[in-house]
Amino acid sequence: MQALSPPPSSSSLIVGTSRRRRPPTGPLVVHCIHRSYDSVNFPAGVVSSRSDWQSSCAILSSKVVGQEQPPESRSGGDNGPADSIASVNGHKTIDLDLVPIDKAAADGTAAVGGGGSNNGNRPLPMQKPLTITDLAPAPMHGSQLRVAYQGVPGAYSEAAAGKAYPKCEAIPCDQFEVAFQAVELWIADRAVLPVENSLGGSIHRNYDLLLRHRLHIVGEVQLPVHHCLMALPGVRKEYITRVISHPQALAQCEHTLTKLGLQAAREAVDDTAGAAEYIAANNLRDTAAIASARAAELYGMQILADGIQDDCGNVTRFVMLAREPIIPRTDRPFKTSIVFAHDKGTSVLFKVLSAFAFRNINLTKIESRPHRNRPIRLVDDANVGTAKHFEYLFYVDFEASMAEVRAQNALAEVQEFASFLRVLGSYPMDMTPWSPSGGD
Repeated sequence: MQALSPPPSSSSLIVGTSRRRRPPTGPLVVHCIHRSYDSVNFPAGVVSSRSDWQSSCAILSSKVVGQEQPPESRSGGDNGPADSIASVNGHKTIDLDLVPIDKAAADGTAAVGGGGSNNGNRPLPMQKPLTITDLAPAPMHGSQLRVAYQGVPGAYSEAAAGKAYPKCEAIPCDQFEVAFQAVELWIADRAVLPVENSLGGSIHRNYDLLLRHRLHIVGEVQLPVHHCLMALPGVRKEYITRVISHPQALAQCEHTLTKLGLQAAREAVDDTAGAAEYIAANNLRDTAAIASARAAELYGMQILADGIQDDCGNVTRFVMLAREPIIPRTDRPFKTSIVFAHDKGTSVLFKVLSAFAFRNINLTKIESRPHRNRPIRLVDDANVGTAKHFEYLFYVDFEASMAEVRAQNALAEVQEFASFLRVLGSYPMDMTPWSPSGGD
């Protein structure tokens, strides 16, 4: 399976078209498309959210049936079926203009090729209208879900996707951003991406992408990292002159590699499993890789040393991303992730954090990232001159569900001091037991 690559241009991000054309003959075929973007102007035929999309398709189906009814039985006043419906269940809809159905074709007596009879008097099949059942969301609990991850088969991200959704179809992507785009463009249903490691710290790239894209965190999974040193079959450790792997994997195994007596150069590559794949594809007999045991099995590598990570408590935390958020609950432990930027003033960050402390809400993480839209703030003082302050965005994880009143009140207080606040997701915590001696 080849990894997905980013589209070459913005035009390739178009997943459908709203252009309507009249078919020459035959029954009406209905096409509905959906784009999950916010704050854009949607042309006719494209709606602003999945709920609007489902409602519009239901209206569209009812119009197909309504065109077969006599005019006096149709509702809508003088305008008849051309009337647009303003809203369904509170969701704003669009005006759906349909090409009228040929009654003769629907009855199976349509003229074919300009003639006055159906060749062979064989009735044409009747198109079944779309229903809400046809537009049901993807099944949960991993059943038939398509899950995007960064890397190639054998990567730790693939193992995390399998742990989060055991029956999923894993889709490899060559970059983190491609995994985000795969979910946004409905190529994948979920994405599982790393956000922090117990030894290497945060994966800053994914924190930046969480803000750039409009996906929601719907869960988390923690995966123990179990590194192996591997080479081609028949290669001995004393013949190794180079070790390649992801930069964090190299750093996490540095002391063990020294104890093994390897006088080999370290070289960083994009991912751990990709290093094993590269050695196997190029038949490099002087190079070893640091990767998982599954990568060694997939690419026919021989494991020279098992469990070479310097710290047995090496764990990577992954988040599961989806187009729609889940409904917060209070019957199990939940975690909520937010990002905010504070207004000008002293002690603002302290006031924001106090909103959680006063309500006994435990913070599990706080991460600052540069505010790219406003990286520097200038403060003029008549006595000391102009001071330059760096502006930051703050990512915070706290142990509470957005269904709890204390969490809602805490965010209401944070909003008083913040110039920007966004909830990235409220989701169940990963409470599965873990043993440091376990593999991946």
